Amino acid sequence: MDSIWRPGSRRRREQPIVAVRANSDAPAPGRLWPTTIPAVAQVLREGIDLAPGVTFLVGENGSGKSTIVEGIAVAYGLSPEGGSRQAKHSTRPTESPLSEWLQLQRGVGADRWGFFLRAETMHSFYTYLEENPSSSGDVPFHEMSHGESFLALLDSRFDSPGFYCLDEPEAALSFQSTLALIAVLQRIVDGGGQVLCATHSPVLAAFPGAQILEVGEWGIRPAEWNELELVNHWRSFLQDPPRYLRHLLD
Repeated sequence: MDSIWRPGSRRRREQPIVAVRANSDAPAPGRLWPTTIPAVAQVLREGIDLAPGVTFLVGENGSGKSTIVEGIAVAYGLSPEGGSRQAKHSTRPTESPLSEWLQLQRGVGADRWGFFLRAETMHSFYTYLEENPSSSGDVPFHEMSHGESFLALLDSRFDSPGFYCLDEPEAALSFQSTLALIAVLQRIVDGGGQVLCATHSPVLAAFPGAQILEVGEWGIRPAEWNELELVNHWRSFLQDPPRYLRHLLD
């Protein structure tokens, strides 16, 4: 059977990560940070299964979604500060030890390519690319606006099947650019790739067919898009902004 990936192909390849479980080194949940975060504790107790296409983690600040994405990305072999498996840059290590406690159940014969897009560390990643240029050269990310550089990175790095981790990628993107990101995610899925994304964006979370996991004080629970607290809050706010704002400004 032909195993070569071609853009636009909808043939399903074996997904890079089928499930995430705790390994034998994992501490008992609730004693050591970040196991004190309910969602992280649930991952260590029960594990999580990832969808073949796109899985979103949605929740408030501090709910643990970014910690989980970071832990899985690092366990896969990606740089905690962003980039591919070949990226070896570090400015100030701040990652949690979660990756050391995770065991990834990988798909047989799955692609090993991966990329971690982390909004808060992209400036240092661009500097790393400047200082370590590829033989084919690269785009001048630092000369672009924040949003333009994100879109350029999507065009230049999100072009192969594999495992893509994204941590709040909408932070740099306008509404239209977020729609462009959705098109990129669809291209990855069509080519047999897999995506794990932490997001606050109701637009991004509306990606058709995605698995949505809502993260909060309850831990992790599956959810439908129209049931998300995130979506309901945005819907209510846009229908009547003054009703929300007067409680803050009076």
